Formats: sequence, structure tokens, C-alpha cells
Amino acid sequence: MRKKEAQLQMAAHLEFFVKSPDGLSLFVRDYAAVGPGRSLPVVCLHGLTRNSADFEAVAPRLAALGRRVIAPDMRGRGRSDRDPDPERYRPDVYVRDVIAILDAVCVDRAVFVGTSMGGIITMLAATVAPGRVAAAVLNDIGPVLDPAGLSRIAGYVGKSAPYESWGEIVRAIKATQDIAFPDADEMFWNIFARRVAHQLPDGRVAFAYDPAIANAFNRAPPNPAPDMMPMFQALAVRPILSVRGALSDLLSPEGVAAMCKVKPDMETVEVPRVGHAPTLEEPAAWRALEGFLDRLT
Repeated sequence: MRKKEAQLQMAAHLEFFVKSPDGLSLFVRDYAAVGPGRSLPVVCLHGLTRNSADFEAVAPRLAALGRRVIAPDMRGRGRSDRDPDPERYRPDVYVRDVIAILDAVCVDRAVFVGTSMGGIITMLAATVAPGRVAAAVLNDIGPVLDPAGLSRIAGYVGKSAPYESWGEIVRAIKATQDIAFPDADEMFWNIFARRVAHQLPDGRVAFAYDPAIANAFNRAPPNPAPDMMPMFQALAVRPILSVRGALSDLLSPEGVAAMCKVKPDMETVEVPRVGHAPTLEEPAAWRALEGFLDRLT
């Protein structure tokens, strides 16, 4: 690893907890801007079964661009509390959590970078708290979702018991995710596993999320996909970058076209040989993200 990349990987950040409006402890990573600092910070929001570790490589690079970066674990994920009432694992509650976090860290407006579920949170935030969203990066998500991708996610979320070793969970992850990263090597899969899983006190390894988050999928069939176009229309008055994995089974080219019809000036990038969802570390994704942010104040 080159010296600069190693320094970015080890970039210092604060870690702390913020209380949600209903009393849960929410884990937050806070990366300070490097250098003079740009006026708009970035808030990074992960996907359904993921956590803030998704951005552990990207966040330091964003901070190096002069942006403060806030990356929380949504309730039920990572080091945040699990909700005793699984009915609260839904986007409107997540939005309230994000706003509470931004209030706690004294951020009035931010660029929202949302991967998958994080993009849904972003669109809804633009609807219910429009003053908080200055611009948005929607990573492999949009208002029109492909039922094939929803069905695939519903097929594995919340349905795995702890594994006996890191090797076993790596193999399990590859079985469900290699469709999205067909060219990935063993180093990629080991890093991926360390981001999405944790070791239990008894030595076994489990995914770092509450299996009860799957309840929303179990209550309603993934087909037809929910209509989120009104939320996207609320977001569309702001600068938007759409990132799509070229192999994505959740955001189709037609889904991107539907967004462009509503927002003709939306910036778009397609990441080759990647499905749902790009890590944003890919060269094509990072160039687009860096350029998009450079055009914002």
C-alpha cells in the first residue's frame, strides 16, 4: 500500500454515541476536515445490513478534500443499540435519528451520501427536513427499484446464524455477494467481512446487525416495489450524483433514466464490473464523487 493511502486508512477520527429521540445509543464516527475546510460537511449513510465501517476507506479521503465527515451506525447495526421494538426499523425513524445526530454534532446542512437504504433515508430527509440536505449522492439506489434485487436481498437478510470462524463467514458472504463483485480477490472479501461482521464473546462470528431488521421484508412482498418518486422529486431541487453499479440488480438503467427525466441535470456515473452496491472506492466512483463535491461550496 502506498504511503499516502496508508495514512488515509489510519486517519484519526472521533468515535462517540448520540442518544436517539427515543433513547437508543447511536454510534457515530466523526472525521475532521483536513486543511482549511469546505463549508458543507458530508454525512455518509450505509445500506440495510451494513454500518459505518462501509465508509472507513472513503471517509478519510473525503476529509482530505477538506470536508468534515459524519458516519453513523443506524439503529440495530454495528455498535448502535438494537431496537426492542422491531417495528421502528423503518426509514422515517432513521431520518429522525440522523437529524438528532446532526443536531448533536452541530451540523445544520450537509451533503448526504447514501448507499442503498442510506439513499432512501436521504430522499425522505429531503422531504421531511429539506433544510438539512444541501446535495446528495445516491449510491445504487433511486425511486424506481428492480424487484429482482429486492427479492435477492429478502432471500438472505436476517436468515443466518453465527459462524464458527472468519473463514466460514467469508465463504457465506461470497455466496450471496459475488454476483456484485465478480472480480474481487481474497483480500477484498476479508476486508468486506471485517466491515459487516464482528466476533462474539464465544469466538464465533456474526453479522453486525439485528436480524429483526428483516421484518419489513417479511411483512410485505418486494414486488411491486414501493413508489418513492415523490421523495425523489423533493430531493431533485438540489445537486444530485447518481452512482450505479453496472451489474446492479436493484437500480436498473431504466431506473436511472426515470431519475434523469425528473432531473435532467443530474450527474451520473456507472461503475464497471460492480453490482449492488459500489463501495465508492472504485476509480470511476471516486472520480465522480470527488468531482461532484469539488463543484459544491
